[in-house]
Amino acid sequence: MNLILLGAPGAGKGTQAEIICDKLNIPAVSTGNILREAMKNGTEMGVRAKSFIDSGALVPDDVIIGIIKERLAQDDCKNGFILDGVPRTVAQAEALEEMGVQIDKVVDIEVLDDVIIQRLSGRRVCSACGASYHTTAKPSARPDTCDRCNGALIVRKDDEPSTIRERLKVYHEQTEPLVEFYRARGKLVVVQGQETVADTTRLLFEKLGVSL
Repeated sequence: MNLILLGAPGAGKGTQAEIICDKLNIPAVSTGNILREAMKNGTEMGVRAKSFIDSGALVPDDVIIGIIKERLAQDDCKNGFILDGVPRTVAQAEALEEMGVQIDKVVDIEVLDDVIIQRLSGRRVCSACGASYHTTAKPSARPDTCDRCNGALIVRKDDEPSTIRERLKVYHEQTEPLVEFYRARGKLVVVQGQETVADTTRLLFEKLGVSL
């Protein structure tokens, strides 16, 4: 099964990708990882990407999609794959089609922005040992203090409400149009994100017709 996962930052897309990979025994293909691998291996598209990166320029969509096509041609993708983090725009989705990349289903995990902001802004990280907490889901025994090493708990820049809102704004403007793009092609599967990972996973597999 060839899948694309869509979802706003904080919707739990990465966790579901890992679960699907384990269940279906297919690889997750993420843009950052394959970009680094292509440049390391010196593939044709990797060399092109490196030339843009070395000059400080953005890597064009056709190079990104070319690298993805190279990766999907490898043996471990024969029985399917999950694209995570790509396409990010309608232009990239069109480029995938033009390069002949076949997609069976596109899963959109939908979670309200307010819920995402509450989830992410509640995260705390120990400044000393890196242990993770959450103000409601996994609080420390003492406020702002790590249970493991007594270090101070901090809010990462990525978890500040203003940063989260900006990331959501970019998602709604650039990536969310893919929902209608794939709906029009009859490939969209919408999953309402639940409070627990297990409940979201159950709904996702039901929509895909896969038994847990």
